[in-house]
Amino acid sequence: MSDVFTDVFALARRLIDIPSVSGDEGAVMAEVARLLERRGYRVESVDAVPGRPNVFAAVGEPRIVLSTHLDTVPPFVPSTENAEHIYGRGATDAKGIAAAQMVAADALRKDGLEDVGLLFVVDEEVASVGARAANRHPWAASCRYLINGEPTENQLAVAAKGSLQVEIRTTGTGGHAAYPERGRSAVHELLAVLDELRRADWPSEEVFGKTTLNIGKISGGSAPNVLAPEAHALMQFRCAADTDRVLTRLREVVGTRASIEVGSATPPMRLKAMGDLPTCVVAYTTDIPHLSAWGTPLLFGPGSIADAHMPNERIAKADLVAGVARYIGLVRSLFTST
Repeated sequence: MSDVFTDVFALARRLIDIPSVSGDEGAVMAEVARLLERRGYRVESVDAVPGRPNVFAAVGEPRIVLSTHLDTVPPFVPSTENAEHIYGRGATDAKGIAAAQMVAADALRKDGLEDVGLLFVVDEEVASVGARAANRHPWAASCRYLINGEPTENQLAVAAKGSLQVEIRTTGTGGHAAYPERGRSAVHELLAVLDELRRADWPSEEVFGKTTLNIGKISGGSAPNVLAPEAHALMQFRCAADTDRVLTRLREVVGTRASIEVGSATPPMRLKAMGDLPTCVVAYTTDIPHLSAWGTPLLFGPGSIADAHMPNERIAKADLVAGVARYIGLVRSLFTST
């Protein structure tokens, strides 16, 4: 049992090798809870939704909490490694980070710092259901600082963009496609709207940069020779300004040509810097806005976002080792400042 906590590479691979695509995190959460319980932590597994628990772990009073998510994007990819890297789904985002946090917390315990907690949540990749549920946990009341783990290349992120996920839907008339003048295709309508959205200007702010748009999924129609009766697209904005401003601009561009349904909205965040640690600004969104009850948030983790969600997702072993050391140093600095 001691080996898995002293070997961050082995622990990372152990977590990677348990499939946990968003919606199916139960097995990896059960394994993490089991490992922590056997290590002497006080562990609570609390369902965010049935069958999908968050895991809370502490020995003393959790005044500083290391946290990340254990769900991944699809598809599952088992772990491999070579001399320099560990590969597999979640290696960077965020099972390698979870392994580094667990090893760091255990090292701090050995040195007498027992008021360090661990929080692992579900669903970050979809709608932060896990974080929203965790924000109601009573342990949050004692927490002064939350160090959220995402791949920041072992730098402290001082700002993170927000996120707005939306679906837009168009309707058509149906009818024979040989006579397009007698009807209207929802697919053609949708493509026209999407083209304008891609060319539109979006709100920006100096710290966060520009708001960007990704059209992630398009579907609709029934057959090649039918004027499509329905079409829709799923898209996500990375918001450099308040999500309400982005949504207002979206409605201006779309007008009455399509309906708009908001899936989730997370505001951009400014975050805490510490000492002389290098800093960065990240364009992705985290669970931090949904963990507001857990004290002052910081954002830090090993690995590069450029490697996340890739077919050959990987994390450098040297980054994992450095991440453990920096988590330990960061926690010590925070205890000193409180």
